[in-house]
Amino acid sequence: MDSKKIILKYFLIFFFSFFLIFNWQKTSWIFYPKYLWRTFSFYLFEKKEEENQLKEIKETKEIKKENELKNENNNFKENSNINLKKDPVYQKDSIEIKKIGILAPLISVSKEEEIKKMLDKGAVLWPKSVLPGEKGQTIILGHSAPPHWPRVKYDWIFSNLNSLEKGDEIAIYFKNKKYIYIVENKIFLKKGEEVPPTDSTKSILFLISCWPPGKDFKRIAIEAILKE
Repeated sequence: MDSKKIILKYFLIFFFSFFLIFNWQKTSWIFYPKYLWRTFSFYLFEKKEEENQLKEIKETKEIKKENELKNENNNFKENSNINLKKDPVYQKDSIEIKKIGILAPLISVSKEEEIKKMLDKGAVLWPKSVLPGEKGQTIILGHSAPPHWPRVKYDWIFSNLNSLEKGDEIAIYFKNKKYIYIVENKIFLKKGEEVPPTDSTKSILFLISCWPPGKDFKRIAIEAILKE
């Protein structure tokens, strides 16, 4: 009986070891106590709050779109020559990139010291950059994480920035307006290096995150220009 238990014990150790080796990318995060606790606390205390937040953003957008469509139809009936192309209005500041499945809150902070904490709650506007829609550089920061990382506390939000290509759209909903930016360029920066200067007469957006995803070695920056 004891020999069977020993065989079973070694079999389970052997099986578990090979399982981890062949699934390392999907399971390596469990060996980091800090992130394991982040995951545990998120699903226990914060997941429902985040789901409600995203649900509110989606519902707000849907309601606004319905109202805009009704208004446009009414205007068209009154005067067929009316220009119907108006900026949609949204109550919740947010960022949406359909190509890589991003819909998340866009958070404004007044001090750099607040950024690290707020990155857990969405994408963050760099306080020293211009606001969306204005001339100059708008810089938005977001976390990134390795492949198969659990979707907790927006650790994942900018993990797939590298998949964006020239011509892709980035939607920014800010202060009751929608801004569409078109991806122009992708650059990689050294840690601490600033984004390159751009034409100050144009509205330029930079999305910035760590590179490679989950590692604090370099930075990836997606450059996009406001669609006129």
